[in-house]
Amino acid sequence: MNKVVLLLLLLGSFLFAHSQPRGLEPGSKAPNFIAMDQSGNAVQLSELIAKGPVVIFFYRGQWCPYCNKQLKQLEDSLGMLTVKGASVIAVSPEIQENIEKTVEKTKASFPVLHDKGLAIMRAYDVAFEVEAPVIEKYKKYGIDFNKANGSNGAVLPVPAVYIIKNGIITYRFFDTDYTRRASIKDLAAML
Repeated sequence: MNKVVLLLLLLGSFLFAHSQPRGLEPGSKAPNFIAMDQSGNAVQLSELIAKGPVVIFFYRGQWCPYCNKQLKQLEDSLGMLTVKGASVIAVSPEIQENIEKTVEKTKASFPVLHDKGLAIMRAYDVAFEVEAPVIEKYKKYGIDFNKANGSNGAVLPVPAVYIIKNGIITYRFFDTDYTRRASIKDLAAML
């Protein structure tokens, strides 16, 4: 009986550990994707990679002050990345209407992509389901994930950043503490 209980505990901890996002590691092949940007244009990662390095930002939504600050800083310092030949894109689970709000708030001139069906977030292993108590807490602040994200629901990305060169991830910033973000200066140094 003790062996069965131990086996169930080990299996449960294994399943829990693998349900949390871990993000792709440097050296991994970057999963290709096509998604629509804020202007309704299709953006394909492989086409951007053919032109040079690509920097991908995953952000939670226009309701997140940390995300808005990061994207505004990115816009203000975009030249530090583009001067090195980099393309920059941001990915969000939000619906198009809310992506437009993000662009208004941050003045983002780079593509901001709607991750329809969470395909990109899952491919990069940054997606996580928001727990019920947290959903209720956010609702008290007027944030309803079903309205913000539409059919993507209460799934958010870890606010990760990847640099991709020649189809390979060469850098990642991945921190489950949403208040910590990669600096643009550090990203420019990695290009």
